[in-house]
Amino acid sequence: MLMYNKQKKSQSQSQAGKNRLLISITVIGSAGPIRFVVNAEEVVATVMDTALKSYAKEGRLPVLGSNVNEFVLYCPIAGTEALSPVEAIGSFGVRNFMLCKKPQPVEDVGDGKPVTVGITRKNSGSWKSWFNKLLNLKVSTH
Repeated sequence: MLMYNKQKKSQSQSQAGKNRLLISITVIGSAGPIRFVVNAEEVVATVMDTALKSYAKEGRLPVLGSNVNEFVLYCPIAGTEALSPVEAIGSFGVRNFMLCKKPQPVEDVGDGKPVTVGITRKNSGSWKSWFNKLLNLKVSTH
């Protein structure tokens, strides 16, 4: 009887471990993937929220924010379509994902140049781009 209880307990523990997944989410522009354990039944939106919180907690760059509605989760193996935020993460059969910002809407201005709406930038870029601009101003073309 004691042996039966031990077997039953080990089987229930192994079954509980089957519905948990170690997933890896790569954020575009970041140094490396974020890895954490999730339940296979968790929805994509919850996983994205957890990934954004982990990303911010680790102090990674670039700073992304925490609004899940501004991001989409892709499965590189499944294709180019973004995953539905209400589907279970375990239903895709993969463990590697990619987190990207949603594309910004583009408006056409009267002069024919497209302008991206909603993106503002406080500085003009990195020191390398600033240095290149400085060199381009001093070099004259004849």
